[in-house]
Amino acid sequence: MLNVEVQGTKIVLTEISDQWGEECHTFIGRPAMLHWANERFAKDKFDGTEEEWQAIMDAFKEV
Repeated sequence: MLNVEVQGTKIVLTEISDQWGEECHTFIGRPAMLHWANERFAKDKFDGTEEEWQAIMDAFKEV
């Protein structure tokens, strides 16, 4: 599960996993967050369908 909060000029993304616990990432703008998302959900390593991957990327672009 991912939780994204916009706090002024910062974007705080919390990644919650039952396997790894909670990991927090702080970005200084959308380009940095989108770069992280493209690396975290690399298209060539994504286990879902093309439509699922595109839905994830579209959700990040809406932040």
